[in-house]
Amino acid sequence: MTWKNQEDIDAEIISIENDLRQQVAVMGQQHPGFQPKLAIVQVGGREDSNVYIRAKLKAAENIGIAAEHIKLPREISQAELLTKLTALNDSPLVHGIIVQMPLDSVEKIDSHLITDAVSSQKDVDGLNTENEGRVALGDMSGFVSCTPAGCIELIKRTGISIEGKQAVVIGRSRIVGTPVAELLKWENATVTVCHSKTKNLSEITKTADILVVAIGKAEMVRGSWIKPGAVVIDCGINPIPDTSKPSGRRLVGDVAYSEAVQVASHVTPVPGGVGPMTVAMLMKNTVLAASRQLQRISTPVWPLQPLRLSTVSPPPSDIVIARSQKPKYISKLAEEIGLFPSEVSQYGNTKAKISLSVLDRLRDQRGGKYIVVAGITPTPLGEGKSTTLIGLVQALGAHRGRNAFAVMRQPSQGPTFGVKGGAAGGGYSQVIPMEDFNLHLTGDIHAVSAANNLLAAHMDARIFHELTQKDGPLYDRLVPEIKGVRKFSPIQLRRLKRLGIEKTDPNALTPEERVKFARLNIDPKKVMWNRVVDLNDRYLRKITIGQSPTEKGFTRETSFDIAVASEIMAVLALGKDVNDIKERLANMVVALDTNGKPVIADDLGITGALMVLLKDAFEPTLMQTLEGTPVLVHTGPFANIAHGCSSILADKIAMKLARENGYVATEAGFGSDIGMEKFFDIKCRSSGDTPHCAVIVSTVRALKMHGGGPTVSPGQPLHSVYVQENLELLSKGLCNLGKHISNGNKFGVPVVIAVNKHGNDTEAELNMVREYALKNGAFRAVICDHWAKGGAGALELADAVVEACDRPSNFQYLYPLEMTIQDKIKKIAVEMYGAGTVEYTDVVLEKIKVLNDRGYDKLAICMAKTSNSLTGDPSIKGAPTGFTLRINDIFVSAGAGFVVPMVGEISKMPGLPTRPSIYDIDLNTETGEIDGLF
Repeated sequence: MTWKNQEDIDAEIISIENDLRQQVAVMGQQHPGFQPKLAIVQVGGREDSNVYIRAKLKAAENIGIAAEHIKLPREISQAELLTKLTALNDSPLVHGIIVQMPLDSVEKIDSHLITDAVSSQKDVDGLNTENEGRVALGDMSGFVSCTPAGCIELIKRTGISIEGKQAVVIGRSRIVGTPVAELLKWENATVTVCHSKTKNLSEITKTADILVVAIGKAEMVRGSWIKPGAVVIDCGINPIPDTSKPSGRRLVGDVAYSEAVQVASHVTPVPGGVGPMTVAMLMKNTVLAASRQLQRISTPVWPLQPLRLSTVSPPPSDIVIARSQKPKYISKLAEEIGLFPSEVSQYGNTKAKISLSVLDRLRDQRGGKYIVVAGITPTPLGEGKSTTLIGLVQALGAHRGRNAFAVMRQPSQGPTFGVKGGAAGGGYSQVIPMEDFNLHLTGDIHAVSAANNLLAAHMDARIFHELTQKDGPLYDRLVPEIKGVRKFSPIQLRRLKRLGIEKTDPNALTPEERVKFARLNIDPKKVMWNRVVDLNDRYLRKITIGQSPTEKGFTRETSFDIAVASEIMAVLALGKDVNDIKERLANMVVALDTNGKPVIADDLGITGALMVLLKDAFEPTLMQTLEGTPVLVHTGPFANIAHGCSSILADKIAMKLARENGYVATEAGFGSDIGMEKFFDIKCRSSGDTPHCAVIVSTVRALKMHGGGPTVSPGQPLHSVYVQENLELLSKGLCNLGKHISNGNKFGVPVVIAVNKHGNDTEAELNMVREYALKNGAFRAVICDHWAKGGAGALELADAVVEACDRPSNFQYLYPLEMTIQDKIKKIAVEMYGAGTVEYTDVVLEKIKVLNDRGYDKLAICMAKTSNSLTGDPSIKGAPTGFTLRINDIFVSAGAGFVVPMVGEISKMPGLPTRPSIYDIDLNTETGEIDGLF
């Protein structure tokens, strides 16, 4: 089809629109809910601009593009306009942006600066200098300016070949003349550019097989200037007087159309011609921009640029290794894994908060494979679980070319300044910057501490005020009259509803209802909420508060917990979204009243305040490994107190970003009996996500200890049995590994054993562990050297995990929630620990009855037990069976959604040793670097 007149051009445009409409439909079919979006920004309200905008909006609607007309006032400043464009650039929902020119503004605004402020990836007008520069160099990978693109499209649709033709362009403007000349050149025409200073213009135009006119002078080009049979593209639009028109004028082009049509083979009319085709090219660019975004976010493999490791043998200290690697800018990593700028809030150049809006944007994206990394029963030296997690994802991402995420807990500062050290991994398998990771990071633990302690302060204040005020004044102060108006706050209305009081007018309550509403009657001896601090401080394990004379003798005993033991931390970790977190916070049981009934956080009216303090902590933190693969860090509940897993939200974001063929490896604290069981039965039950594989980390050294080897202590020399080959001692401890393999298999997921190699391990010892694991139910057992070699040392582990994840998942929970509390406890004790019986104190049995009466019996079980033994006695190693497990206490974490039975003495506030890590840590005042940190 070729065009001869406006009707033919209209038909060509309809053909283009039909093709674009089909492309948009296919996008919607392949990605439900997806729709290209164009933002049209207009400053002021010029009527000629309004005409053009209406044409663009109509074309967009016809094709299926969502077009938003953003009208800005004439008084807008340049800075305000730039801010608006930045927001549009950052929005993942906007694919194309145009700024309607000219700007109808009162303030002086640099239009060139404005067009350059539009992201080159969304510059569907093609006016950004970067896109213009690409065109000049023959690179069409950006966006071609719409009017020049429309000119070329019209020429091509005449059926005449451009290659080898003589082309003359009259006009050299940035908008039309210069880019159309470049486009003709790259279509292999011989191009002459003319302008107002060109001599013998009419003689030059007569040589043109293709003539493009964009000079801005009404009907300047006459029929006598045109070569017979030439193609003439008229880009001008000029008003001239015409008394026959109601407006007194009409629009003409730069070419005398009535003369040109007698000579040329094709001439574009004005109005019409180039204008409608320009709009069609704008729509084409918008669909192209949307298609490129879709391609970017749906390409199976990230365009990840790994960081190269320069390993040294033997490896130096962790901090030396961490500082030897220069991390990527976190904005670059975010871009590589498919995040948009609006979803990334940077904290410097190496870490950033990730918006939960990612989950909404990727709601239809299928997630990756889900892997949990746990360990055998650990020793005081640790077995390298975090190191193995990092080594695995480095192997998958940097070496096997898979999309691979590590998701980790934020470490507490207690162990950092105590004896355990950090949790960033170790050797050449670390998260960097490791100092940031192990210290304040982005402040989430501090936010949890503030929220926890605000609740504690508010509760003690409420107890004091109820004890010192009569009913009337207490009610009046809780519902005061402000500017003549007295009303309940929304959270107070929720309390009224729980009490069965349907009234909303504070003045309408009866005296009895007022007392019922105002008095929580908290029993000071049954307060279950402690204050927290993120440090090891043994002297806070039991304290007395209220000793100031101002508290009128209302003292009580309480204690501090370490911050990560706060139920708020567990709530953050288990919330599926912000609303779920809010509901869980509201339902936290903080005390019992004098009748033994639970008092929840919402009764104290504090839920909203907690949400405000935790607002930034809802978002996980993006960091990277030594090899430049992504890590999400979020929440940090202890595994021997809470459930010991990173957040559901971080895992979900990671799985969406990793995409269907990617991998997300997350950690579970301590051994399979504690962290992994809670990961499956608590975390996966809350999230609804199905795990594909369990990796259990073991070491020769730990298995020797379980075989009866002497106790080890951090900082003390190892006994000779741990540095010399001792197959007999090792063989006695393998039963512990066997128990953990059995535990994993009971959940129906393949178990891969990672034997974390240490320098003193012999080949015979390593092979004994591997062979035992394979004979005792492991899907695969591999020897790993990631501590010394990074991802290259975990390639066999990565391959084993990929193979395991390819198997159909038969995942199942250990117990149904419908079981009784005692039956669930017994199931865990027998199946996970190897116990024979479970014993309860009389006090615990009474508490279980209360929990049953309150409806908490259908919650999951979160056993608080030593991590150092499968039993409740930390000194017992190996894998004993038939022992008695004694439950000393039990309480409910209703917000977190579990009941916590206490096995033995579990302290929620660690203490500092005689020689903590504090002695080695210092700040180099010359370089600003931290010394002595691992």
